[in-house]
Amino acid sequence: MALALAIIVALITIVSVVLFHVHHWWLPENIARNGAAFHNQFMLTMAVTGLFFVAAQLSLAYFLWRYKDRGDARKARYTHGNNTLEKIWTSVGAVLFIGMNLLGYRLWAQARFVGASPGALRIEVWAEQFQYWFRYASPDGSGHFCETNVHLMDDATGNPLGMNLSNPACQKNVVTDTLGVPVNRQVELLLRSKDVIHSFFVRELRLQQDIVPGMVIPIHFTATKVGTYEIVCTQLCGLGHYKMRAFMKVMTEPDFEKWLKQQAAEQ
Repeated sequence: MALALAIIVALITIVSVVLFHVHHWWLPENIARNGAAFHNQFMLTMAVTGLFFVAAQLSLAYFLWRYKDRGDARKARYTHGNNTLEKIWTSVGAVLFIGMNLLGYRLWAQARFVGASPGALRIEVWAEQFQYWFRYASPDGSGHFCETNVHLMDDATGNPLGMNLSNPACQKNVVTDTLGVPVNRQVELLLRSKDVIHSFFVRELRLQQDIVPGMVIPIHFTATKVGTYEIVCTQLCGLGHYKMRAFMKVMTEPDFEKWLKQQAAEQ
């Protein structure tokens, strides 16, 4: 039985390594200008943690076989352990953990603490159970985001964000259920939630950010490839969480301007 368990543990370890190596279910193509840096950091983290995973699992398989019941009368021997070894592996783990954090801190700070450029396209992202809404200031870029009122929020009447539609400034705002962005232009998203914690995740952008009620959280990116990409919520936000998604359409600048004007005409 001990030998069988050791073989099973070793096989699970080998199969896991092979599945990760072939990348069959991994992240798809990167389309963000700074996505390669995030991807490289991710791969480094996986390589380091994967090395320790393999070492730990194969050690477990070895000890299952090495110390199996041999049917003799030997008694178990109590030991206090080896303090030197414990200090070594604790120190190694601490150095690796702190080192990985320091390597990723600068990249994280650039994405989260450095603001978007002045010419970035600003879009509000509103999340609610179980829907995303995207608000643009105006089709021609001359407007601004008007104030919203929770008492005016009503999905049934076409006012999910609670805008005062009698206000001319609000009439310029464009609200859609699809995120349209121009290619090779920086986009700044202002993330907001109407109810519970949601998140904004686009695999191809290597970008994920929680959306917290009562907060406006800015993130920015630059998409480099035209196409349609899925937006999903990665927080368990309720019974309908599984169906909470939207799509991001990356278009050329002329197509984006045409698309936004069409959205404004339809609302």
